[in-house]
Amino acid sequence: MNTAKKELAVAALRNGTVIDHIPSTALFKVVKLLGIESVNTHVTIGNNLDSRLMGSKGIIKIADVFFPEETLNRIAIIAPGAVINIIRDFEVVEKHHVELPDEIVGIVRCGNPKCITNNEPMRTRFTVAHDRNSLTLRCNYCCKEVRSADVQLC
Repeated sequence: MNTAKKELAVAALRNGTVIDHIPSTALFKVVKLLGIESVNTHVTIGNNLDSRLMGSKGIIKIADVFFPEETLNRIAIIAPGAVINIIRDFEVVEKHHVELPDEIVGIVRCGNPKCITNNEPMRTRFTVAHDRNSLTLRCNYCCKEVRSADVQLC
């Protein structure tokens, strides 16, 4: 019996963005948050990949697309440990962790059915509350708090 390691090879990116260390449970929320389903370039999505640090992880590779830092930092709402790699000519030219912004606007839905944002045409607005590591968000309109695991995207 052949006990050699078998791996699936994925083509390297010439230019683009790689988002790594996404919790497997949050991968498709990140896809939705970034609107990747509508890009017209090569996209590679890997889920439930082995990770020494996380057990399993997700990864997204998007060819020829570079997101503004503000957009990438929104990932921290659902994947606070995500790492962004910017690739140019097959080399990583920039690598950084996402950072949670102080205010989240128009991304997260308020879980309070009586909140004005659920009854009027207005954008949600949340402030990061408590310890940044717990990722608790507080609605600026009704003060309802939502934990990262319970976040629903707009």
